Amino acid sequence: MDNLERVRTSINFDNTYFRNLVGFYSPVDADRVPDPNLLCFNHKLGTQLNLEQEFFDSPEGAQIFSGNLKPDGSQSLSQVYAGHQFGGYSPQLGDGRAVLLGEVMDVNGERFDIQLKGSGRTPYSRGGDGKAAIGPVLREYIISEAMHALGIPTTRSLAAVSTGESVYREARLPGAVLTRVASSHLRVGTFQFIASKGDNSAMKKLADYAIDRHYKDAFRNKNPYLEFLKKVSDRQASLVAMWMNVGFIHGVMNTDNMTISGETIDYGPCAFMDTYDSKKVFSSIDTNGRYSFKNQPYVAQWNIARLAETLLPLIDEDLNRAIVKATEIVESFNATFDDYWLKGMRLKLGITNDFPEDQSLAIEFLEIIEENELDFTKSFLIINDDISEDYSSWVENDTRALNWYQKLQLRKEKNAKYETSKLINPKVIPRNHLVEEAILSAYEDDLKPFENLVQILQKPFLRTTDSLAYTNPPERIDKNYQTFCGT
Repeated sequence: MDNLERVRTSINFDNTYFRNLVGFYSPVDADRVPDPNLLCFNHKLGTQLNLEQEFFDSPEGAQIFSGNLKPDGSQSLSQVYAGHQFGGYSPQLGDGRAVLLGEVMDVNGERFDIQLKGSGRTPYSRGGDGKAAIGPVLREYIISEAMHALGIPTTRSLAAVSTGESVYREARLPGAVLTRVASSHLRVGTFQFIASKGDNSAMKKLADYAIDRHYKDAFRNKNPYLEFLKKVSDRQASLVAMWMNVGFIHGVMNTDNMTISGETIDYGPCAFMDTYDSKKVFSSIDTNGRYSFKNQPYVAQWNIARLAETLLPLIDEDLNRAIVKATEIVESFNATFDDYWLKGMRLKLGITNDFPEDQSLAIEFLEIIEENELDFTKSFLIINDDISEDYSSWVENDTRALNWYQKLQLRKEKNAKYETSKLINPKVIPRNHLVEEAILSAYEDDLKPFENLVQILQKPFLRTTDSLAYTNPPERIDKNYQTFCGT
């Protein structure tokens, strides 16, 4: 058996979505590309997924991850869904440039999707070419893997392949395909699409599938669909709190970009803040600031309300009772988010136990660094003496800031003596200028900056000799910096 044939048979697929949710997708094969070359392969993730890496980190593997070779057992498809995009409802969206190859079980018995992104047109492309350029592919690879290293639930990147063809955006660009891994690609928009059909039996089938895949415990509840809504809401509250605690802005929190699993998905118009600005927007198309940094928890709650609407017929036969039950969960989102956010902020401030004044202490600190236009990530390192820079010089003798620092020291005297603060403040993040440098170099056929950045970001909480050059914000902040979805 030659390598190509072994590659064909080296993925053990078990495709439950294909089998159980007919009508929720369209069978699609990826486009063939002229000259696939592997740009990078995630060895650790490949090992976790039980893949035979000697065949995947190879020219033969590039054939699969470009879409040229369909592995045995793959039942490729593109999922259909709807969604609210910037508040406006689109009754049919779907995977316009992605093909789900299938599902695999990892070494821990957990199920994951393997998907090709940028693999060509699908029935849901809406006139697009279904392709991706190298820049957006490498951006998603960098940021998704950085998020994973930070401990934030996220889709993962398994491989990136150049295609040998051009795509046309603002210019002619080299094409690429990203292999994305997720615990599933079920979205709030998936439920919205089925709800729009008014088919309660189909909705029950979808909800039962989602519960079985992500929240099996909900089946033990007397009202599993209400419990499902509660669990999704809780996961999203936790997720967005994590974003806020690291200064991450998703950029496009449409309902079709909110997963049922609670993983971050779709890294197009996203970025980490340098200078703290609560109203910061990175997306080039978010002209009204709907998805600004400070609005993220409110948008998440709004999206949960849209999910709740789809589940009403399953929650209770009586619509009024269903609305009351669902509304209670939706309205509890803010308090749940606040709890998660404050728990994270306590750790970031070096606080190991709970006192009533902690919330106001955290809020005041954010106000101070915003007023002084200070770097979000570096500020938390300074107040915890994680770097040599002095706090008083950092705030330039700002009286309010100095008084706040004294309050923090007094608060730390109340810390639980038997606990130590966890490693919670990253030393390195995927700063925008570093990401852009890596992408620009890749366009010039130099992958070394990309490879170095990915490697450094794998240990965000450690300071090493190699990481020093990646720690500081840029000398000059580009206040007009924007990101794009790449479609």
